[in-house]
Amino acid sequence: MSELKATNAMRIALALKRNGVKYLFGQSNPPTITLACDDIGIKQIGYRQENAGAYMAHGYAMTTNTIPVVTAQNGPAATLLVPGLAESLKSSYPVVAIVEEIERGHEEKNAFQEFDHLELFKGVSKWVKRIPIHEKIEDFVDRAFTIAGSGRPGPVVLLCPKDIINDQTEYPVNAQRNASLGTFPLDRTVADPSKVEEAAIMLAAAENPIIYAGGGVVSSDALNEIRELQEECAIPVATTTMGKGSVDEEHPLSIGPIGYYMGKRGVSTQLKSMVQRADVIVLVGNRTNQNGTDSWTLLPSTAKYIHIDIDPTEIGRNYESLRLVGDAKLTLKSLKEKLAEQGVEKRRKNRSRIEDEIRASRIKHNEIMAQLLKEDDGKIKVETFLNAVNKRLSDDHIVVADASISSVWNANYIQATKNRKFIFPRGLAGLGWGLPMAMGAKVAHPNRKVFCLAGDGGFAHVWSELETCKRLGINIVLIVINNGILGYQKLGETALFGRYTNVCDFSAVDHTKVAEACGIKTVSVRNVSDINGALDDAFNHDGSVLIDLISDPENIPPITIMDGLIKEKVK
Repeated sequence: MSELKATNAMRIALALKRNGVKYLFGQSNPPTITLACDDIGIKQIGYRQENAGAYMAHGYAMTTNTIPVVTAQNGPAATLLVPGLAESLKSSYPVVAIVEEIERGHEEKNAFQEFDHLELFKGVSKWVKRIPIHEKIEDFVDRAFTIAGSGRPGPVVLLCPKDIINDQTEYPVNAQRNASLGTFPLDRTVADPSKVEEAAIMLAAAENPIIYAGGGVVSSDALNEIRELQEECAIPVATTTMGKGSVDEEHPLSIGPIGYYMGKRGVSTQLKSMVQRADVIVLVGNRTNQNGTDSWTLLPSTAKYIHIDIDPTEIGRNYESLRLVGDAKLTLKSLKEKLAEQGVEKRRKNRSRIEDEIRASRIKHNEIMAQLLKEDDGKIKVETFLNAVNKRLSDDHIVVADASISSVWNANYIQATKNRKFIFPRGLAGLGWGLPMAMGAKVAHPNRKVFCLAGDGGFAHVWSELETCKRLGINIVLIVINNGILGYQKLGETALFGRYTNVCDFSAVDHTKVAEACGIKTVSVRNVSDINGALDDAFNHDGSVLIDLISDPENIPPITIMDGLIKEKVK
C-alpha cells in the first residue's frame, strides 16, 4: 500500500474529519485549512464576527456532546475569540479554536497583526500550543481534542503558523493516528465505591434530603440516571439555571430552578422553605456559584453535603462535602444502586408529604400567575408572553436564552418537560450570546425547532448575525424584548442605589426594520391581543422569524434583590 501524502493544510483537515468534525465556525481564515476542509466535506458556517462564531460553536457543543471547531485569523480576529472561549471554560464545554499564526521566521519583527497569542489565550483555555514543525500536525490536533474533551471539558487553542499551513509540499500523513476523539466526556470515571456507599447511608437516613443538579448533569448526559434516582428513591430535585432540563418539571418530585431568582412570582419561590430545611443536599455537577446560591445565603449551613463532580477542585469550594469525584452519569448510577442496597423505605414513606408540598406550591404559583394574566394595564408583561410560548413549544424544542434577565425569564416561565433542551450562557453570562448560541444549536439539529429569547440590550451586540441566518438558512424563532432599557442594569442599580446610570435608557429601535433589511420575516407585538396570532405565525413559518416584543419597562423579574421594586396586589 502506497504511503498517503497531503499538504499540511489537508493533513489538518483530515485529522479534524477523523475526530468527527462536520463544521468549521469561521470566516475563511486560515484560508488553506478552510479550503482543505471544504474539499473533504467539512462545511464552513461563516459568521460575521469572531466572538459570535465562538458562541455558535459553544451552542453546538451544548446540544451534541461533540467537540466543535472555531477558526480565526491572527491578531484582532483572534482577540475576539476570547469572550466565547471564556464562557466555554467557565461552563465546562469543549471547543477547539484553530488560530492562524504569523510565519515562524517573522516573530518579534512586527509582522502584520503579530500578537502574542500564547499569552492572550492562557487565561481562557485549558491548553494553548503552537504547532512547532509539520511532522507534529496529527499529534497536536489529536492532543487538542484529547485535552478539550477529557476531565472537566473546556476550550483549547491550536496555533497554526502560516509557513506550515501554506506550504504546498505534500508530506506523509501520520498513519499511526487513527483514534476519533471528538466526543465528550472522553473518559468516564466513577467515584470511589466506599464513598458512594457512605453517601447512600447518609441519604437513607436523612429526613429531608434534596438533590441540586447543575450543568454537569446535562453535559454528562446523565438525564436518565438522575431521573431514575429521583423516581425510584423518592428524592426531590432542584436545578441550577444550566441544570434546567435534567429532570422533567412536571414530575411530582421536581422543585424547579432555584437560586437568586426565587423572588416574588418566581416559579420555585414557594419551595424556598423546603430547600432551607434540607438536612442532606446532593450537589451534582454544580459550581455552587453566587447566582445559584443567592449569594451563598440560600443553602442551609446546617445541612450535610454530598458533592459529585468530575473536577475535584470544585468539591468543597463553598460547602464542605463528602467527595464523590467522578463522572455524573456513572456516579449517579452507582449511588442509586448503593441506596437501593441500604433501603429506600424512609424515602418512600415521606414521598406523599413531599409531593403534597410541591403540589401546593405549584397551585399557589398558578394562582399568582392567573391574577397577573388578568391584569391589563395596556403593557405587555414577559410572563404573559412566555405563558403563550410555553403552550406552543414541542417536547423536543431547543430553548435558548441570552444572558441577564432573559435567562431569568426562560428559567422561570418556560417549563422543562420530557426532552426539551435548554441553553443558557451562564459560565460568564455575557450579553449578546443567546442568538449565536441558538444558531449553533440549529446547525447541530436542523430538524429540531429552536426558540431564543433576548433583550434589546443583548441583541444589539449581534444584529449582524441575522444576515448569517438568512444566508445559511439557519432557521430560528427569535424574540427580542424591546423595552428600551438595559434591564438588569437599570433595575439592579435602582434596587441597590435608588438611581441609575445614563447608559440604562435607549432611544427607540424598531428591530423589525433591522431584520427586514437582512431578509428575515418579522412580527411586531404591541398589545396582548397580538400575542397568539404572532406566535402562531412565527412557529408555522418555514424560516427565521424575529418577534419585536414591545414590553413594559417596569416589568420586574423574580430576582430577590428586586422584590422591593414590585408593585402588585399579590405578594
